[in-house]
Amino acid sequence: MRLIVDAHAHTISSGHSYSTIQEMAQAACSKGIEMLAVTDHGPALNGAPALIYFTNLKAIPEKINGVKILKGVEANIIDYTGRTDMPDEILKKLDYAIASLHEYCITPSTTKEHTQALVNALKNPYIDVVGHPGNPHYQVDIEAVVKAAKENGKLIEINNHSFSVRTGSERNCKEFVLKCKEMGVKLVCGSDAHISFDVGRFGKVLKLFEECGVTEDLVINTSVEKFYEYLKEKKERLGRRIAEYCR
Repeated sequence: MRLIVDAHAHTISSGHSYSTIQEMAQAACSKGIEMLAVTDHGPALNGAPALIYFTNLKAIPEKINGVKILKGVEANIIDYTGRTDMPDEILKKLDYAIASLHEYCITPSTTKEHTQALVNALKNPYIDVVGHPGNPHYQVDIEAVVKAAKENGKLIEINNHSFSVRTGSERNCKEFVLKCKEMGVKLVCGSDAHISFDVGRFGKVLKLFEECGVTEDLVINTSVEKFYEYLKEKKERLGRRIAEYCR
């Protein structure tokens, strides 16, 4: 399996990352990555950019060094109702939005509360995926989270960086993959690169997919067209939600 979209990457704007957007795009180009989602952290994380950064992402070209750029965010979940630090009026203008639990923004609690946070985040029409949900510091009911993704037409992320920095994630990530496979929920992969050298690094993810017998039809990173198809479905879904709200 070849992954040509990196759907989770941070630039120097995140405050604890070390490469510019241009450097990230150059690295993506050199590794055969055709699409890169720039998903800097939301403002609740220390050192992250202010909201104005996300309102001005339109300044970034659609392509840099031949690499298609998705303008996104890794929003921080800030309470156990699933609320994030990104207002909906900004989220709806972005291409792609991840919602994640981070220790710097919310103290780990119970499995029930962690699950509630991710399930409710997935109900937000502007959130596409929950980031690194296999983190054992925020243990969740995996079946309930995957079910929420299925019901809301969302994705589950398998994060390559988790295998290095979130000790104990392997078992949960495997369970997420197997449950997504069972329920037909699409998987999305992110390097979670914080420096250009790590863009497109998916070795641990690919090894897990091979172990679990995951085929290309379940993973949207295998073609730019698949990713655009998801974004098209998202746009249609949002249109239906708005129409229902206005009735």
